[in-house]
Amino acid sequence: MTNDVSDWWRTAIIDMEPGRIALRGHEVQDLIGQAGFAEMIWLMLRGERPDPRAAKLLEATLVAAVDHGPQAPSIATARMAVTCGLPLNNAMASAVNMLGDVHGGAGEQAVELYERIDAAGGPDAVSDEITRWRTEHGRYIPGFGHRFHPVDPRAPALMSLVERAERDGIVTGQFRRIALTIERHLAETASKPVPMNIDGATAVIHAELGFPAPLARGLFVLSRSVGILAHAWEQSQQGGRNKGPTPPRYRWTYYSDG
Repeated sequence: MTNDVSDWWRTAIIDMEPGRIALRGHEVQDLIGQAGFAEMIWLMLRGERPDPRAAKLLEATLVAAVDHGPQAPSIATARMAVTCGLPLNNAMASAVNMLGDVHGGAGEQAVELYERIDAAGGPDAVSDEITRWRTEHGRYIPGFGHRFHPVDPRAPALMSLVERAERDGIVTGQFRRIALTIERHLAETASKPVPMNIDGATAVIHAELGFPAPLARGLFVLSRSVGILAHAWEQSQQGGRNKGPTPPRYRWTYYSDG
């Protein structure tokens, strides 16, 4: 009858007993000081240690997405939470919960779009699949355009790493070509250029490395948590009490709904 207890949770991630911890079959003491954090993320999610060059490419996405300033709702939430007296862990949890489909979900959505295009025939299918996507989801194409940056400086840097990785045989480049074809298609059909943004570029890397679309959002959350922690800590050092989204002298717009 003890099996109904021991089998209550079943996991291939960790094996642990007094004096021993093994993660995905690797003794933890053999990983400490030997595996980088990006490599550990890969190992924990996929059950194998990656090619160090692939881990480096994953790490680039984690570095690129760490922060985008207090105008980002998640960062603003972390700072406001601290001024309300919350400790760092609560401030971080509050901020992470802001990372939904609109603020934080574009990378996952872009991977989904790239995979659909790849399954439909690759770059030649871009036009038709973009039309289908817009019919289902609206005109917004995840991973392209930015409300703040005319050209998102993070995207070209990441894409250059993908191009290098393709030359080195680490990735195939199939999703890089799909993303660039989308970018060209949008430039030809929109009234102004719609360049790739951070979400589109990280989605290329996640797709090239074989991460399923839902994990793209999880990886973004891991990355943005660094910025969230930094801002929460900074705000805790600056002080301030009950800071709202705007200074007290500013008021909202009231209208009568009657």
